[in-house]
Amino acid sequence: MFTGIIETIGEIINLTQEAGNLHIEIKSNIVSELKVDQSISHNGVCLTVVKLTSESYVVTAIKETLDKSNLKHISIGDIINLERAMVLGDRLDGHLVQGHVDQTGICTDVKEADGSYYYTFKYEDDFKNITIEKGSITVNGVSLTVVNSKDNEFSVAIIPYTYENTNFKHFKVGTMINLEFDVVGKYLQKLSQAYV
Repeated sequence: MFTGIIETIGEIINLTQEAGNLHIEIKSNIVSELKVDQSISHNGVCLTVVKLTSESYVVTAIKETLDKSNLKHISIGDIINLERAMVLGDRLDGHLVQGHVDQTGICTDVKEADGSYYYTFKYEDDFKNITIEKGSITVNGVSLTVVNSKDNEFSVAIIPYTYENTNFKHFKVGTMINLEFDVVGKYLQKLSQAYV
């Protein structure tokens, strides 16, 4: 379980395809604190550390993960958002994030607004996911508040700190992002469909 508060960023330094799996090697400033079998959120995708070196670590994404996330499009040199799993008893500064990406979306607009930034994203209706005004959404692992919720589209406002300390500063129109919709909203939607 995660909070959506990004701890640091990492750089992709190697990619190795093995059958349907992709082994991803990441360089980050938290490597010395990691251990094999630890869960880490990578752009919102929960992956397990399978190998450690003094400067990097390796995780493996299976076909299911690649099919549902933007990890299938990563390249060496890309910057990704990282968050280690929350510790029971810590403050929950974001919202409950599972690290299970529901689907991808596309950035359709980026606007600077007097020191802050507004990003707009669209997503396909295939999975019947929804957002609500002032509800929670996770974009590339970042816990955010929805503004301007529409059918298959929403915006978020980004403060300068988030812009500088996540990969949001690399987003442009057309950038593919990972979306995890609010888990409570997903349960409520599933329950309501039973009565329709």
